[in-house]
Amino acid sequence: MRLILDGRRRPSRARMVAGVLAAAFALLLLAASTSAARVITVGIYHGKKARFQSIQAAIEKAKPGDWILVGPGDYKETATRVPAGAKGDDRAGAGVLVTTPGIHIRGMDRNGVVLDGTKAGSPQCSASAGDQERGPLDGEGHPTGRNGLIVFEAEGVSVENLTACNFLNGSRGGGDELWFDGGGASGTQKLASWRGAYLSATSTFYGGASEPFVSYGIYASNTFGPGLYTRVFADNSADAAFYIGACPDCKTTLDQAHGTYSDLGYSGTNSGGHLVVQNSEFDQNVSGFVTNSQNNDDAPSPQSGACPKEGETGPTGTHSCWLFTGNSVHDNNNPNVPTTGSAEAAPIGAGVVIAGGRFDTVSGNRVFNNGSWGILLAPYPASEEPPPVAHCEGGVGETVEGKSVCYFDDWGNEITKNTLTNNGFFGNQSNVDLAEISNLENPGNCWHGNVDTSGTVTSEPKAIQSPPHSECGIPDAGESLASPLGAQVACATGFFAECPSNVVANYPKREKVALQTMPAQQTMANPCEGVPRDPWCPKNPISPPPYPVPGVPAK
Repeated sequence: MRLILDGRRRPSRARMVAGVLAAAFALLLLAASTSAARVITVGIYHGKKARFQSIQAAIEKAKPGDWILVGPGDYKETATRVPAGAKGDDRAGAGVLVTTPGIHIRGMDRNGVVLDGTKAGSPQCSASAGDQERGPLDGEGHPTGRNGLIVFEAEGVSVENLTACNFLNGSRGGGDELWFDGGGASGTQKLASWRGAYLSATSTFYGGASEPFVSYGIYASNTFGPGLYTRVFADNSADAAFYIGACPDCKTTLDQAHGTYSDLGYSGTNSGGHLVVQNSEFDQNVSGFVTNSQNNDDAPSPQSGACPKEGETGPTGTHSCWLFTGNSVHDNNNPNVPTTGSAEAAPIGAGVVIAGGRFDTVSGNRVFNNGSWGILLAPYPASEEPPPVAHCEGGVGETVEGKSVCYFDDWGNEITKNTLTNNGFFGNQSNVDLAEISNLENPGNCWHGNVDTSGTVTSEPKAIQSPPHSECGIPDAGESLASPLGAQVACATGFFAECPSNVVANYPKREKVALQTMPAQQTMANPCEGVPRDPWCPKNPISPPPYPVPGVPAK
């Protein structure tokens, strides 16, 4: 006989027990999911010694959600780890390699926690040539180079509150100090959410334009975000203090950055879509801020700030989702900094440069004391031998004297509401506040609402803030490559070994590279923020809310 209770079959005792056990197991899983994050400590903090003395060793024990806290110290991670499937600079490997998603790495003192690329037993960030650790030897006996910390295709990772120095390049590339990497040189984007905050990168050693040197200080490539760098500093880099590239829709914010004493304060190759650079400073470089299209392994080209979705509007209400705003770009006239490769083609004395880029918005910045040009728009003729991943997308391919050239013109950019002071003081013909070289394009570039504190904005073409140049969305052209402006840009970049005899041009020349001592940087006020309770953070909640990656800019 069946017993019916409220119209339902009464469960058997076995089924009731099984249901209770299932419910209990579900509660255990829920508890585990909310309290599973562990804190793994490295070094010593406030007299409390950790189990690990190596950052890499701690990372290898970490699982998604775990925290790695690093006490003050000089961490010489001398082994070199190469990620699977490495291309480009990845082939040089890293002192610290992160491939586990969702972990949080944080130094307890930004200036005191140093990831150091020099040899074991040497002084911290030593400047001595004999103290540099340049990685294993290749088959021909050359050092392969090393990178510092690479987060390789691992989403949801945060790296905060530490300094990296002296990871130098070699035969397989390298020389990148801190890098969120979604597949360098692959032409694909395999890294989602990431966060870098309160980070510093520097070098005390420069071996010359060939090598060894630090290539990039703080780097992100091949990502599709959302990503955030905030409260970051880099100097003494032969290519760029900061680099964001190889992301057609980066979904990245660079905030409160300071890039200085480098060839470029910022470089952004083929980085477009949703990208915001804000509240930052670029000074004492050859060129301050440079974004460009290029036919290289940072594919796909071109660099375009156009909003990816049809009908989408960007942060200023236009078709552009790429925004450079609230920045200070000044005194970029310094030839005596590390330099290498294509970065050597940067025009000295230029504040903001868009080279072959499209649909970028430069608005609300202070641009001053740049001897050649305050803001310069120009084409980019990519003449390097293209790797297999590059196909001159967005450019015009030609063969010139047996060499492949991919020509990227600049168009659709909007330059508005910037404040200019004392730019163009080198005094060469066409050294001005605002300058543009471009072919007739539809839409052309547009310039409006920019002011010079002297009361007069200088420009090439003349009257650049009058129609048609002031009108956005219509066909327009700038000066030609054959113009006096074109000749001066070529001379400022060093395109000519010597400027043509009919061109009068005087630009600063390199005398001797002078590396700078990095000043102390602002550290996190509370390095225990967001960390589960542990002996180093004993007053924290046992299970704090999940740490936001990327989160918001630091205050």
